[in-house]
Amino acid sequence: MKAMTLAASAAACLAFALPQAAAAQADPWPFDGGDYVEVTGIEISDGSELKYAKWLAGEWRANEDFFVAQGWNTRYEILTNEFPRKGEPDLYIVRYFPKFVDNAEGERRRQVMMARYKRTQEKLQEESAGRASYREVSGSMLLRKMEWKK
Repeated sequence: MKAMTLAASAAACLAFALPQAAAAQADPWPFDGGDYVEVTGIEISDGSELKYAKWLAGEWRANEDFFVAQGWNTRYEILTNEFPRKGEPDLYIVRYFPKFVDNAEGERRRQVMMARYKRTQEKLQEESAGRASYREVSGSMLLRKMEWKK
């Protein structure tokens, strides 16, 4: 009787263990998740393209290069919409980053950037509002790059 109970227990354990072992062996997905990709659409007022391009090439680019050097982002790019339809953005600002950060790391990064800016939060908000007079953020998307498995 004791042997029969032991055999039944072993059979039950195998019944639960085998499907899980098989699932771990045969992952059918051909890719893994890579960088997150943040895409922001920007509409620029007529006649303000050069002004906004100069800002992007100056302070914005310097900050993005800093983010990449810190390892916070992996890369960035600006794409122009060559044939925008009515209501579509003129530019897409694209940033790639490897992971989301927790609150403590986010606060640490905020402190680093405030020291880098050498301006108060109020001054930064005022400058952003000034850019709003000639550009509008029309929306954002969060995507994820898929990497082929090797």
